[in-house]
Amino acid sequence: MAEIASPPPTPLARAERFVWLTARVLEQRLFEHHFLGGTADAVETALAAYRNDDNGYGHALEPDLRGPVSQPLHTAHALRVLDRIGRCDGRQVERICRYLTRISTPEGALPALHPSQRGYPAAPWIPVVDDPPSALLATGPVVGVLHRNEVWNAWLFRATDFCWAAVESLAQTHPYEAEAAVAFLDGAPDRPRAAAAAHRLGRLVRDQGLVLLEPERAAEVPVAQGYAPGEHHFAYDFAAAPGSLARSWFTDAELDRSLDHLASLQQEDGGWPVNWRAWAPGTELECRPMVTLDALLTLRAYGRPIG
Repeated sequence: MAEIASPPPTPLARAERFVWLTARVLEQRLFEHHFLGGTADAVETALAAYRNDDNGYGHALEPDLRGPVSQPLHTAHALRVLDRIGRCDGRQVERICRYLTRISTPEGALPALHPSQRGYPAAPWIPVVDDPPSALLATGPVVGVLHRNEVWNAWLFRATDFCWAAVESLAQTHPYEAEAAVAFLDGAPDRPRAAAAAHRLGRLVRDQGLVLLEPERAAEVPVAQGYAPGEHHFAYDFAAAPGSLARSWFTDAELDRSLDHLASLQQEDGGWPVNWRAWAPGTELECRPMVTLDALLTLRAYGRPIG
């Protein structure tokens, strides 16, 4: 009697094996929470290992910043995790806001990198300076997450004003800054103002060629200035879920092409690749499970079959 061939493993099953083989405990717990019925408590316990006594987060939570010290980008990452598991509230977030207040610039916003990073390894494209400027890159996602979760803290007032001024005055930008602007606008409480700002930002992103709308032309289209070869950004990078204001920037056909491309990027080992520069031995290994989780969540949010 002929054997019946087993169906090929689903994208989710392949990704699960990849996560168990390579991911940090935090990403393993996040995978369990999103796809296997794991608890939010388990994710919070894993995230707590990165928290410092100053109520910020460090210890390479954001893999491109190494060392133990708290940094705005680590703390933004922690808030994104708490948001995803529905725990972005309460005393823990109040303590985080106290940390944000202490390390803010004179404008009340966040620097991309606090000087405390000096002496520890960091990605070469994030310079350590003594008096760092306010950065939409760090501030926008934090403010957006806090507003989306209806957190009210004194720190938010000036930080929100900074974000509005930064987003509405953008003239020349780059993909990561534009994504940070979207993260702010998607959570901003003034929805008509956010919609108007997003409409303007979308025109800017398209006019400046910051999004690659034809993935098949990736090899012939130049990347943004200073970015690694192949470090293109696609429609799904700006509109990671259908509810994002950035969704209106793209036609159905443009978005479908980008999602087809995203699905096609899953590699033989089950994970998705990192397309930015790998500058240290551990960073790509730690980032790939994070990128894999993001890809699965985006595909699922748009109703794409993952298994």
